[in-house]
Formats: sequence, C-alpha cells, structure tokens
Amino acid sequence: MLKDSIMWYTSWFDTPYYHILYKDRDHTEAKNFMDNLTNYLSLETGEKILDLACGKGRHSIYLNQLGYDVTGVDLSKNSITYASQYENETLKFKVHDMSQPYFEKFSAVFNLFTSFGYFDNEEDNLNTIKAISSNLNENGFAVIDFMNVDYIIENLVPEEVKKIGNITFNIKRFLKDGYIFKEIRFRDNNEDFFFTERVKSITLEGFKEYFKNANIDLLDIFGNYQLQKFQKNTSPRLILIFK
Repeated sequence: MLKDSIMWYTSWFDTPYYHILYKDRDHTEAKNFMDNLTNYLSLETGEKILDLACGKGRHSIYLNQLGYDVTGVDLSKNSITYASQYENETLKFKVHDMSQPYFEKFSAVFNLFTSFGYFDNEEDNLNTIKAISSNLNENGFAVIDFMNVDYIIENLVPEEVKKIGNITFNIKRFLKDGYIFKEIRFRDNNEDFFFTERVKSITLEGFKEYFKNANIDLLDIFGNYQLQKFQKNTSPRLILIFK
C-alpha cells in the first residue's frame, strides 16, 4: 500500500504510525524549553499564546499548565481531535492552515519542533511568516524552532533501522533539490507502508530573507533548547525570536 502524497504531511501526520515512530521524544526536554522560552520572553500568567502546528498538543498542554491562555492549531484533524480531550476554558484546539492568519491576536506565537518548510509552494513559507506576524498583538513576540540545516546535513545518518514493538521502521535520509528527505518503510498486519517526510533546507540566511520580505525584525537567535547562542557548525537547533 503506497501512502505517499504531494502534501505528505496531511497523510503521514494523520496516521497512528507517525506517533508510534516518534513516541520516545523527550517530553522533559520539551518542558524545559517551554520554561526557558516563556521566562526569556517575560510572559505573564494569563497571556495568550498561539501554538502553531501543535500536533497532539504536548507543548500547548504544558503551556496551559504554566498558566497561559493557549490556542493550539494544526492541519491534522486527527491530531486536533485527540488534543481536544484536554480542552478547558483557557486551552483550545482548532484545525487551521498555518499559512493563513488566525482570527485572534496573541502575546506570543510559537512554531515548534521543525513545523515549518513543508509546503510545495515557496510563497506559502513567506505567507506563514506574514500570518505569524499578523497574529501578534502590539507587544507580542514570535518564535520559530527549526533544525539547524548546516548541522543536520553535516551529521545526516543516511540509513537507520528502528524496531518499535512489532514494527520495524527502515529509514533513509538524503538531501535533494533543496529539501531534506526522510523515507520511511515498514510492514504491519501483512501490509507494506511507505511515507516520505520532506522539509525545505532553510538556513539562517534563508529565514532572514523571509523576514526582510515580510518587514519583520529578527531580535535574537539561539542554537538549542537551553537558549545558548547559535553556532552555525555545532548548534542542533535554529531558534528565531522576532516581531
């Protein structure tokens, strides 16, 4: 069964296998990042945060536990349906295309864990930056947490096998046409599956070009979840603070 798509994220993110493959993501690290980020931005309890491309809502839920009024949005209906079980008066989840502005203003907009650069149309990347900017209130800050492309390419693991439960995932990674690809093949219940992740290899210079075109000010750049300064060759992340 071939499960590949031009809009790969609409098919892959909506499968249970995506969450099986990535079930061991470090939740403690994610929480520490949110602690560091909200402290750095001096966000006060009750302020409104938009979690853009929130997935199943792990960051949104924790931010809400810290006392913030959080809206999580994602294109994946399945993820939003799952996350909605955690809703309360100050935690909401909605299906939304992040390349379009949301209808509210926020003190902070977070786009976390390399949830950018998926689009086929290059213009949609710029539109997403513009949409983020339009969703900030006059004192608001935005954050994009992306991979450091230079570091990732230098340390790319071409092939990997991961066995999780009864499923063996065969993974291939490669750079092609300005995108970093991850091909994922596995068999389950006597059925073969094939998915492709594809993220545009956007460098710091590429983001600066987006910001210039969107008339946005880049305020700070960090290279990891401890918010240490960005180093092109050694930082695993590219964390951009802007408004």
